[in-house]
Amino acid sequence: MRWVITTREVVYAADGLEMVGHLALPDGEGPWPAVLIGHDGIGLDDDQRRRADLLAERGYVALAMEYHGGQFFAGAPEAMLARVLPLIADPDRMRAIGRAALDVLLAVPGADPDRLAALGYGAGGSIVLELARAGVPFRAVAAVHPGLPPARPEDWAAVTGAFLLGTGSEDPLCTPDQLLSFTRALQDAGVDWRVTIYGGAQHAFWAPPRHADGSLTGGTEHVESTVNGVGYHPAHTVRAWRAVLDLLDETIGAPAVAA
Repeated sequence: MRWVITTREVVYAADGLEMVGHLALPDGEGPWPAVLIGHDGIGLDDDQRRRADLLAERGYVALAMEYHGGQFFAGAPEAMLARVLPLIADPDRMRAIGRAALDVLLAVPGADPDRLAALGYGAGGSIVLELARAGVPFRAVAAVHPGLPPARPEDWAAVTGAFLLGTGSEDPLCTPDQLLSFTRALQDAGVDWRVTIYGGAQHAFWAPPRHADGSLTGGTEHVESTVNGVGYHPAHTVRAWRAVLDLLDETIGAPAVAA
């Protein structure tokens, strides 16, 4: 069984823009464990909204943040990179964007600040990692093909939550070697971490190809322009999501069935 849920858009200010996030929560008073979700560089789409809904069905309050001010960059990789690259080069800016969304999540009645986790994809993974590095007391952080911050143990010494990091073996933007170098710093800092490298997967391997109108193509090859090294891998999509759910259930302990 699953919890009955409600969803709504939430509007908030960040980075000088009006952001419209997607909030999903179980029907009831709580307290509920809370999860902040960061989308990848293309923008907040139905895939990330659906992730928030699925988590709410499992007994989590989930907010899919937004950090492009309503812009969506499907088929426009140059415009996306023009927005994303300056962002991920500025840790303070990423933290401010993430903090604004986190404040919205924690203001939801029933959200439990003592059972807090974050999930991020691509640049959204960079944002949630920066929040953890800044001292947000996440019990769990899951980052899938993120841009990685500097691998210095001293930056992660105060982290108390468990980290899950995942990437594809063929991802040119978050390579296995980069990931293992970063986790060496986590290890030296005493962080509880785990890594999954998905064989044959490329960057954004979870994103199914779509037509310009948003409908699924039904294939595995993208028909719109993307950055190099992006490819869909349906089997690893399921495996990566299962790993995220295992981490969240282990660390912040959502109820498994409806009341």
